[in-house]
Amino acid sequence: MTERVAATPGLYPLPDWAKETLSDLKGHQKGDLLSGDESEAIVEEYAEVRAEYVDDQLDAGLDRVVEGQGRWDDMIAHPLTVHDSVETGGIVRYYDNNNFYRDPRVVDDLDFSGDVARELERATDLIDGGAPLAATLPGPYSLAALATDEHYGDEAAFQAAIADFLAGEVEAFPAHETLFLLEPSLVTNPPAEGEESTATDAIATVADATDADVVVQTSYGALGEKLYAHLVDEAGADALGLDLVAGDRDETVYNVQEFGATDSLALGLVDGQNTLVEEPETVAERVEWFESQVPAEGFDTTYLLPNTELFYLPANKYRAKLNTLAAAAEVLD
Repeated sequence: MTERVAATPGLYPLPDWAKETLSDLKGHQKGDLLSGDESEAIVEEYAEVRAEYVDDQLDAGLDRVVEGQGRWDDMIAHPLTVHDSVETGGIVRYYDNNNFYRDPRVVDDLDFSGDVARELERATDLIDGGAPLAATLPGPYSLAALATDEHYGDEAAFQAAIADFLAGEVEAFPAHETLFLLEPSLVTNPPAEGEESTATDAIATVADATDADVVVQTSYGALGEKLYAHLVDEAGADALGLDLVAGDRDETVYNVQEFGATDSLALGLVDGQNTLVEEPETVAERVEWFESQVPAEGFDTTYLLPNTELFYLPANKYRAKLNTLAAAAEVLD
C-alpha cells in the first residue's frame, strides 16, 4: 500500500514581525544580504523565525518537518553565497519572478562549509521527535547553472565540484528521513542534448551521500522526455518531484507512462505562487487522478507537495497551504 506523505521542501516566507527587525539589522539594500558571519542579534532573530516555522508544520500535522530556510536570501544560491571560496557579484533576477539572488562567483576550491548542517541541528532540537526531519538543498545542476565558475574552468568539472561539495555537506547532516534537492533549472534551462548524464551523475553523487529518501524536486512545468528518462534511470533518486500545477500535466503523465517512474512519486499539487488556497479534497483528487494514469500497481510513497517553495506567499496563506496538504493526506487515508 502506498504511503502518502504531506511535506514541503522549505524556504518559507519571513513572518511579518521579523521583516522590519531583520531589515534594520541587515540593512535595507539588496546588497545587504546574508554572508554567513551574522551578528548574535541576527542569529537570535532567525532562531525565533525557525521556531515559528517548526511550530507551523507541527500544528498543521505535516509528515515531515523542514528547517524552513529563514536565513536563505533565495532558494538556490545560499550554500555558495555564504562560502569562503565564493565572491558575490551583482544581483540577478531569479527565473521568471520578481525575486533576486546574488551571483555566486566560485573563485577557489569548494571545501566543507557546514552552514546548512548547523541549521538542521537547531531544527532537530526544536522538533524534539514531533515528526521526522526533512533536509533541503539546491540540486547540483541548478546550483551550478545559477553560479559563475571562475576557478574550475569546465562546465562538467564545475557541476562535479558542486556535487562533491553538496555531498560533503549532506554527510554532516543530522539524521533525516527525506532529502529534497531543488532542481528548477532542469525544466527552465535543461542540459543540452547529449549532456543529460553529466547532470544526472552530479545528482547521483549527492543522493549517494545519504541513506534518506531523496526527492529531486522540479518546478515550472514538465520535464523534457529524454531528460526525464535519464533522471529515472541515472539520478539515484527515490522520487522525482513533478509539477502538476504549471505547464501541461498531460506531458508529465506521458513521461511516466512512456518511460516509467521512480519507486516513489512526489507531486506538486498546490500552487506555491498563488494566494488561492486549494481545498484538501481537490488536492486528494489530483493525487488519485495522477496515480490512476500511470502503469504501476503502486508506489512506495507519494509525497504531497507544493509545486514551488512557499516563500512567495503571505505568511497566512503559506500556513493555510500547509494545512491543506496535511488534510489532503488524511482524506486519502
